[in-house]
Amino acid sequence: MENTPFGRIITAMVTPMHDDGSIDYDGLQRLAVHLADHGHDGLLVNGTTGESATTTDDEDYDCVRAVVEAVGDRVAVMAGCGTNDTEHSARAAREMVARGADALLIVTPYYNKPPQDCIVEHFRMVAEAGDGTPVMLYDIPSRTGTALSTETIRRAADIEQVKAVKDAKGDLFEASRLMAETGLLWYSGDDVVNLAHLAQGATGIVSVVGHVAGDLYAEMLACIDRGDLPRARAIHTQLIPAVDAIMHTSQGAIQVKAALKMLGLIESDQLRMPLRQGPAEHLEKLRNGLAASGLR
Repeated sequence: MENTPFGRIITAMVTPMHDDGSIDYDGLQRLAVHLADHGHDGLLVNGTTGESATTTDDEDYDCVRAVVEAVGDRVAVMAGCGTNDTEHSARAAREMVARGADALLIVTPYYNKPPQDCIVEHFRMVAEAGDGTPVMLYDIPSRTGTALSTETIRRAADIEQVKAVKDAKGDLFEASRLMAETGLLWYSGDDVVNLAHLAQGATGIVSVVGHVAGDLYAEMLACIDRGDLPRARAIHTQLIPAVDAIMHTSQGAIQVKAALKMLGLIESDQLRMPLRQGPAEHLEKLRNGLAASGLR
């Protein structure tokens, strides 16, 4: 497969917090080490699952620094820097690169719903602020309200720093077309379709469930690489209960923080409002899903 500056098995990390809502940087570093020990060659800091909507700029920069200090010599560290403000995003890109980020993730600007030509220029300006750092674009219309059109991705592929797409749009045929046409590295951004994306040639995954299933996802990818689709499919099937419990019961960050606490990997499942811990029935489904997938 392709050489990639992002890694191939990447988890979009939660941001561990103390019970008072302050960031647990020691816990963040311990979690990063655990992930590096369990199948990951890349980590994403300050993504959606990291609650980037409610963390401050300084907290984001400190999270990048902490993860780079903990595992920067072992895995690629990618930093989410995209917002719906181009100047803000460009400033964040510069600061995160200064803290040691190996790559940047830029999400489609949300809420203000810019036209497609404006989105391309947004990507260009933020990517150029990273001073040559490789960029992954993030296409997730369910959150941003705007899907990247095929032509927008073609045009964005001409931006020197843009090397990859994190695809959470779910159009598998269009993904295969764009992989073939653009040469961009392609990443599944939705655990539900990880196997489907990998089977049709995606480079890797950017996962939430990877917090608890990194070794299995690394094995799935290795199976795809060597042509062992039956074993890759068996891993997918094994993980269905866990994926369902984490991704379909409630919001992903809520459920995966609960899972990490349940497994003793973080001390608190505290979140920042408007997210908060789920009810007992969600925890029970999570407990059963992890057990059914052999993860606890």
